[in-house]
Amino acid sequence: MLENSVWKQYHKDITMREVLSKFYAIDAALLIDDEQALYALLKRKLTKKELRLFTMDSANVSDGEMMSYFEVDTQTLTEMKEKLYKKMRQDKLRYPIRMKQFSQTQYTYE
Repeated sequence: MLENSVWKQYHKDITMREVLSKFYAIDAALLIDDEQALYALLKRKLTKKELRLFTMDSANVSDGEMMSYFEVDTQTLTEMKEKLYKKMRQDKLRYPIRMKQFSQTQYTYE
């Protein structure tokens, strides 16, 4: 499924888990194991533009190339990035990505 995705257009050798673990500063083992599930989660929570922007930015694509793709100026691109990363830091996106950690936790009531 991911072979034809936006992710594989820009990331040939690095996985989504590795990029997200760097972004959230946690161990990759704590993230969801399935790459397709991670991609589907990002696709569900982010707009198409935001997903492409995250993919391009994490692949270190130049700002000039991103500005020409999105047809925006420097200020608008900066605002788009700020909005994207603000959204990525929100709990509604951060917690589902780390669901492996929460699903393995056993809660006991004493």
